[in-house]
Amino acid sequence: MMSLRNRLLGSYLILLSVSLTVLTLVLLLSLSNRPSPPQLTWQRLEVMIPALANTTVLRNLLNAPNTTTQFLDDFADTNDVRVMLLRVDNNGQMIVWHDSNEVFAQQDTLTIQRADYEATRVRTIARNSQIVFGGFDNDDNAQWLFSGLYWELDNRVARTDGILLMIAEERPSESLQSILGEFGSSFIAPLVQAGLVGGIVALLMALWISRSIAKPLQALSVAAQSVAQGHHDENVPETGPREVRNVAHAFNQMSAEVRSTQQSQRDFLANVSHDLKTPLTSIQGYSQAIIDGAARNPEQAARIIHDEAERLNRMVTELTDLARLQAGRLSMKMTAIDVAEMVEAIGQRLAVVAEKKNQTLNVQTQSVPKIGGDGDRLVQVFTNIISNAIKYTPDDGHINVSVGLANGNVQIVVHDDGIGITKDDLNRIFERFYQADKSRGPSRGTGLGLAITKEIVEAHGGRISIDSAGKDKGTIVTVWLPSPQLSTVISRKVL
Repeated sequence: MMSLRNRLLGSYLILLSVSLTVLTLVLLLSLSNRPSPPQLTWQRLEVMIPALANTTVLRNLLNAPNTTTQFLDDFADTNDVRVMLLRVDNNGQMIVWHDSNEVFAQQDTLTIQRADYEATRVRTIARNSQIVFGGFDNDDNAQWLFSGLYWELDNRVARTDGILLMIAEERPSESLQSILGEFGSSFIAPLVQAGLVGGIVALLMALWISRSIAKPLQALSVAAQSVAQGHHDENVPETGPREVRNVAHAFNQMSAEVRSTQQSQRDFLANVSHDLKTPLTSIQGYSQAIIDGAARNPEQAARIIHDEAERLNRMVTELTDLARLQAGRLSMKMTAIDVAEMVEAIGQRLAVVAEKKNQTLNVQTQSVPKIGGDGDRLVQVFTNIISNAIKYTPDDGHINVSVGLANGNVQIVVHDDGIGITKDDLNRIFERFYQADKSRGPSRGTGLGLAITKEIVEAHGGRISIDSAGKDKGTIVTVWLPSPQLSTVISRKVL
């Protein structure tokens, strides 16, 4: 198949050819079917004046007018022109004396338009005469051009100011054929030369443009094939036109996301393997000790096996819930919920846990509108957040919980002065099985709580964010839930 570069190059050449063809046709059509320039007609008629208006003819105009007009008609027939003889009276009016076409009768008045055009070949015929040029309209509104001789007379003898002898032709309209016949050699050659020069310039420009477009796309194609083969660290230079740069930028973002996803999957497998291996090892060890009769306290060993099995069951349940939440297949029972009342109840229940660590758990709420949500799932969210604050805050620490309004929507903030979270951990805090505190041994959680919390909050159309100034600087968790009107819309989507 033809490459993109060749396609672009071919399209540019076709476009150039079509443009030149259209330009030529438009130029020829615009020149055709319009009145031709009068200069050529005036020059052609001008050379006939000496043969028609010689001294003998001029002298016989007054002495033998009938003989003269017959001569004029014969001249008109022979040369296929129109000959007119006009008298110019004392007032300057043009009065028809003779018309070889017999369109105007004697004594008709004719209006002519004299042109500011100088004779090129014939200067004068007789004393007191001059060559004149111009045009006039026929009775049928056709435009005629004439070259003529104006002879100024002694009005005391002729009782007229002068005589105008005209040789006239109907002004022609240029046709495409006449244009090609008249200007063919001088018109086509420059057009072909211009086309060749334009073609060469356009070819060079097309090569440059097609290269600027095709080269980054070719690099993008090679990088995409490399990613498809498993090399996920590919990046392409963001060069070329804006659209191509946008594609390259999107590819680089996609490549970064793929690398991040691959890393998350590797971490997930490593974490889930570790978290499964630990309880399974305990279960296997204590059960083997009971079987061999080596357990000093079989009841305690059985309790450990039970606790580890319960932990495994909880992990599987949370993984199932997380998968359903992410797939949008976990059912939500939406009801009207007073978040302030819910958080107060959770705070009272967890206050007992905080007292065992001599911590201060302070819950402050204000009246907020009820939202549409799944009560059990939201209890799971706030219980997990506040429990984490208690778990990761040292003895004698403080946990402040507030419920209020933010831009008309419900906002819950949990602020503790605990161990804090580093910047690197903040970027991955919502990943499955990721645990910022990796030193808690068997007592640590499954690493799924915050991932599930995030999915539940987003399923309610809300947002959750976690911020920390660093290690031992405390943590702030903020949950934003939409207004009642928005909650109604979200609930319909979830159900």
